[in-house]
Amino acid sequence: MGALGTGFFIYGRKQKALIPKYAGIAFFIFPYLISNIFLMLVVAFLLVLIIYFVRI
Repeated sequence: MGALGTGFFIYGRKQKALIPKYAGIAFFIFPYLISNIFLMLVVAFLLVLIIYFVRI
């Protein structure tokens, strides 16, 4: 999840887009908080959906 989070964070920082930047930070943090792989995949999928559909 680290590479995906890094990509979203750098994209959000360069584009000055809040949603990808904060979702990238969330991709850094949530694997440390969630140990169940299926729940981790669901959270990652939801974060990607938020990045795709929410435009701020």
